[in-house]
Amino acid sequence: MLCIPQVNYAQVDFNNKPDDDLGIVEDQFQELFFEALKQKGIENYDKAAEALLKCIEIDKSLAVLYFELGKNYMKLKNFGAAEDALKEAVNKAPDNEWYLDELYGYYVSQNNLNKALKTVKQLVEYHPDYKEDLATLYVQMEKYDDALEILDELDASFGISAARDVLRNRIYKATGRTKEQIENLESRVDKNPKNESNYLALIYRYSEQGQKEKAFETAQELLKIKPNSQVVHLALYKFYLDKNNTDEAIKSMKIVVQSNDIKPDAKLKVLSDFVNFVKLHPKYEDDLLEATTLLDGTTDANILVDLGMYYLNKGDKQNALKYFQEALKLDGDNFTILKNILLLHIDLKQFDVAKTKSEAAIEKYPAQPLCYLLHGVALNELQKPKDAIIALEAGLDWIVDDTKMEADFYNELAKAYEVLNNTAKAKTFRDKANALKS
Repeated sequence: MLCIPQVNYAQVDFNNKPDDDLGIVEDQFQELFFEALKQKGIENYDKAAEALLKCIEIDKSLAVLYFELGKNYMKLKNFGAAEDALKEAVNKAPDNEWYLDELYGYYVSQNNLNKALKTVKQLVEYHPDYKEDLATLYVQMEKYDDALEILDELDASFGISAARDVLRNRIYKATGRTKEQIENLESRVDKNPKNESNYLALIYRYSEQGQKEKAFETAQELLKIKPNSQVVHLALYKFYLDKNNTDEAIKSMKIVVQSNDIKPDAKLKVLSDFVNFVKLHPKYEDDLLEATTLLDGTTDANILVDLGMYYLNKGDKQNALKYFQEALKLDGDNFTILKNILLLHIDLKQFDVAKTKSEAAIEKYPAQPLCYLLHGVALNELQKPKDAIIALEAGLDWIVDDTKMEADFYNELAKAYEVLNNTAKAKTFRDKANALKS
């Protein structure tokens, strides 16, 4: 909240006409002062400080000189001198808010909380916004009651603030005052029953404390007051599932995934939860499919991978492949997704596609032996044993401490040599594979 000072340079009167020797002094002062500003502007803070010190030698009465000197010392990390200069500026102009603000900023930067507290209390007299800084300092100093008192004052004067609520919740968490936290939210709901955010915060806190019935009742109250609320269904969906009211849970889920008021990550959490539910209750699979189409582009790779794994575990490889391919479009550098796609192409006997994609995978991941293995498998199935041997031998060099994969390489090499009627080499590689397996 620190303000950028708008310094009033009118304290330095450069419009006076020279009068004998005084004119020479004033000209010299003016030249030095503007030299200081110029040097500060080009980040020559040491030269700026030198010019300001020369100004002070000419006239020690001007607070602005010490203010500017303090800022330059801060840039030079000469913190002791910076504090002295800023304090002198405040002493000479105690009613100047900007000088106090700069001194306050200095104390905060140095983590000198006691002096920062003293200074910000002075600043509160100029602007109530500084009260939030005061509350923050009280929290840092673990003066939680003082902090809550300030937050209550601010809420009463200016209404609820998300930033202040973050600070308030930090206090409740540090002190374990969950009862007081809930009472505060209940009071907000009573005072402003049409404010949706108060209900949502209370639902969350009830749920956090294991008071699920109260959370559910509060969600239903919100729905009565605001029937078109979409965000409340984030909570209602889970409550309905817990109560085995699946039909209502599905309705809430569909509202969530279609809502423009709910963030994508929250939608995905609900959908991912429903994927796990359908694993145990397959009869709701059609609802799952409908929910995924309702997302309409708002999804991300994680939920698509979850869906892919769901169908893979069911043995539905076509649907699994579809979701993995969609996931890879969103997360093109995810090797695990690519691996699943390549394996599924092989399992589905889509060898031409597997050949092309594994070849591209080798270019992108030249140190991944699995890409070479799957490329070799595809080539063998396409009756291209010579190409398969080249790919497989290249991949062998990248295997590190993986005897199972090494055995798979040898088996594929044996297949390739068998097609070429080189039975001796085929037997050699088959024996190597068997030796590793045993």
